[in-house]
Amino acid sequence: MTSAAGPALSGTVAPHQDQPRFGLIKSGNLESSQVERVGMAHRLKLMLVAAAIVPGLVACGGSTSGNPTASTSSAPVTLFDPCTGIPDDALIAAGIKPSTEESGIAGVHQSGWEICAWDGPKYGITVFSTGRTMSEFENKPGNVQFQDVTIASRKGRQFRIEGASHDLMCDVAFPAAQGAVTIKLSNHASLDNPEEPCGLLRRVGESIVPTLPN
Repeated sequence: MTSAAGPALSGTVAPHQDQPRFGLIKSGNLESSQVERVGMAHRLKLMLVAAAIVPGLVACGGSTSGNPTASTSSAPVTLFDPCTGIPDDALIAAGIKPSTEESGIAGVHQSGWEICAWDGPKYGITVFSTGRTMSEFENKPGNVQFQDVTIASRKGRQFRIEGASHDLMCDVAFPAAQGAVTIKLSNHASLDNPEEPCGLLRRVGESIVPTLPN
């Protein structure tokens, strides 16, 4: 699923390093052109990470690109759609801008997943909804540093994804009746001193987690 625990899709996916409109919010005296460059760089980063997370969870009996796979014999489930299921006030409270919403990976829907991403001045948030299980996230190579966390009174599993963006991103996966829902926080790489992503995710997730399915 994210990043490892954040989603891991399967099949061919467009790189998801940065959400398309991510980072386009003006901050301080930044000129719009500068902000756009930040957004584009962030989008590329998120596209790559999402591609690493999402792929692999769909193949049968194994893993693709280091991601867990799900059995093709499972009955289809109706997945929670974070783009329609998370209200704007929860996003604003989390410090991100609802108007930056992007569904899928680079706007492309991924089979077996419902993915939605938003951006803010300092970080972006991506929510991955899937029928994959928590054990698939935990067994996916590349997903590391798992630990129990509680956000908004809900227990989940925090983890990181190995790679160049390890220090900028953090994921938390929550078990759900459908399978799992994962939240990924991605600091903008352009920041000089970004806040530690896992602590930041636990804090801003207080407004988003209550809107997720059980």
